[in-house]
Amino acid sequence: MINTAIIAAYLLGMLAVGLLSSGRIKTLAGFYVGDRAGGTWLITGSLMATIVGGSSTLGIAGLGFSKGLVGAWWMLVAAMGLLILSFCLSKKVRSYGVYTLPEILQIQYGSDLAKTISSMLISLAWIGVIAAQIIAAGKILSSLWSFVDPQATMLTVGAVFMIYTALGGQYSILKTDFFQFIIILAGISICLVSIFMATGGVSAMAAALPPDHFSFPVSPVFTFRDLLVFCLFVGSVFIVGPDIYSRLLCARTPEIARRASLAVACMMVPLAFAIAFIGVSARFLVPDIPAENAFPALVMHLLPCGLNALVIAALLAAVMSSADTCLLTSGTIVVNDVIRPFLPEDTAEKTLISLSRAAVLVIGTLAVIIALRMQEIIGSLLFAYTVYSGGLVVPVLFGFYSDRLRLHPLGAVTAIACGGGMSAWLTLAGHDNLLLLSFPVSAAFLLTGSMVGRMIGGGGSDMHEDSGRTVNRKGRMH
Repeated sequence: MINTAIIAAYLLGMLAVGLLSSGRIKTLAGFYVGDRAGGTWLITGSLMATIVGGSSTLGIAGLGFSKGLVGAWWMLVAAMGLLILSFCLSKKVRSYGVYTLPEILQIQYGSDLAKTISSMLISLAWIGVIAAQIIAAGKILSSLWSFVDPQATMLTVGAVFMIYTALGGQYSILKTDFFQFIIILAGISICLVSIFMATGGVSAMAAALPPDHFSFPVSPVFTFRDLLVFCLFVGSVFIVGPDIYSRLLCARTPEIARRASLAVACMMVPLAFAIAFIGVSARFLVPDIPAENAFPALVMHLLPCGLNALVIAALLAAVMSSADTCLLTSGTIVVNDVIRPFLPEDTAEKTLISLSRAAVLVIGTLAVIIALRMQEIIGSLLFAYTVYSGGLVVPVLFGFYSDRLRLHPLGAVTAIACGGGMSAWLTLAGHDNLLLLSFPVSAAFLLTGSMVGRMIGGGGSDMHEDSGRTVNRKGRMH
């Protein structure tokens, strides 16, 4: 009963925050970016909670369980990407003053088509990311209540974060994410202390486990090629990621966006090793379990009733804090970048907010349906990241220097379509060994398409300026 009461109180608390935040939503900017009022601490906590989701808890612990300390690379490459973003791009991202990443592409290339195609690619990929978080939630709560159907727990958690996201938009996410990050840190700390008390230290584990479990930076089961795949297809998502950008666009100033991304990148390094070590410890203490159940299974094995529910709530917080950001990001992109261009210019903001809430519920429902049919967290996330990275990372990064490189909208459109399409085909066809070709292929299409576009239709500089003025007229740039 104590465990049930703790989890129920946590879920009801999240719903309460969404309900209270709904009263603050007066404008579209309030729903999408929290009126850009986020300070350093709020953006830092929210960004960290967004990153530490199902992949960074159950996923990394699962990699630690099966591969050893090298599992930390999943978050370490993310920290590397975030460092690059902080020093090179975070201020530029915030200075655009838009709502979404596809709008940034529109400004970079002066192309509505590039914005539309990128919006569709992101929305489809991020449904898979949300589904992975829902799967993680099912695994977490199943460890607490083995007698409950995992599908029922997935439906429950999915309904909760859909409702508070639809109600409170960015205001509720910024608040819930900040508090959920505190809960996450407390849960991981409790688990680490319990591990050292139960095992007596690293030496006992090192003697009992395979030697490669403590190998780093590579091992027989994790090669330099695997590390390169992680860097390109996972790390790049943290340089150019719609959910990451959505946090930065909520910052009050570009400098706050830079400070927050830098702080989070630094915190991710020790956290990566801590979570991987929890997975390694689970291999020592509870070896006969599925890898991605390692973290919650270890919690249930080590901690007494009540305390184990608190840590399970922390894991649930990690999942929900990522899922709600991805859900709102997808809903915002669908309404703002796909539906809104077809609506009259004078469409009321209340109508757009209602459409955005409906989009959040529809996308969340689709993610739940997919989650009920999927099994693996890291596998589904890696597929989504691969398709997204292959299509969008190169055009967005090059787009920050589009005038200098004389890039053309035709190049951007072909790079997004062909890069993302190639990544999806290679993954589905099982040609994982060729995935690294996605980036040079995307770059080749971007540069070749730009050259052809200039030959048949002139340069794109004027188009960039016209697009920027168009966005200003609509009141989205400031």
